[in-house]
Amino acid sequence: MAERGEVITLLDEHGKTHEFNLVDVVEVDGRRYAILQPSGENDPAVVFRVEDETLVAVEDEGEFRKVAQAIEETAEYDDVEIVDDDETDDEHPDGDDDEEDGGRPVM
Repeated sequence: MAERGEVITLLDEHGKTHEFNLVDVVEVDGRRYAILQPSGENDPAVVFRVEDETLVAVEDEGEFRKVAQAIEETAEYDDVEIVDDDETDDEHPDGDDDEEDGGRPVM
């Protein structure tokens, strides 16, 4: 896994690349999660589960809430806002949004 502050490039389902800064990797319930902040933007951070060296979208609402709560309870991340997929869906009712639904590292 990359180091804090390192830039990670992800490929979305449409083949478009997006750059993120790695904020940190946290552990919740024995699983690791990467907190990624979009590069050069004020957009909220996104969270991916780390499986081996692959980033996997967190699709389970309960799992997402646990991770978000753990991050919010950590004083170090008081200024990190995390994307809630429910809010994203409300902002883009046509389902065609620019938010990351998941991705894979681009080499």
